[in-house]
Amino acid sequence: MKVRSDIAHLLHNGHSNTHIAQQLDIHRRHVAAARKALHIPNTGVGGRKPAASPEDMFWQRVTLAPDGHALWKGHRNSNGCPVFRYQKRAWSAYRIAFLIRHGRDPEGRVRAGCGRDECVAPDHVEDRRIRERVESIYDSIFGR
Repeated sequence: MKVRSDIAHLLHNGHSNTHIAQQLDIHRRHVAAARKALHIPNTGVGGRKPAASPEDMFWQRVTLAPDGHALWKGHRNSNGCPVFRYQKRAWSAYRIAFLIRHGRDPEGRVRAGCGRDECVAPDHVEDRRIRERVESIYDSIFGR
């Protein structure tokens, strides 16, 4: 059986049949047949590639939009905050996005500065220190 190169690439990178089928807009049985032909075992429970770090788990639950936003497709807590569990610890997707972008722990609450609640793009999240700095700049330009 000749296997499409895009399917083979995603299979070798550890993605599930369902993920590949959704991404390439094909039926899962075509991916399963390719997996069998390439002698690649299934990804295991849940169909997700095991995450090596909280950052990996974050990226597994994000869909990148063409307009620069990163839309959260994972779980949200009762307050609507995007969260996930990694090694029995709860993590905020906003916090991980902030760490990815700024390399430091955030101060205060982290939220999307772009105004889209579902966005967790590392370039779009802000902590209290960033918000206060932006407000200060606006105040100096426009006065208050």
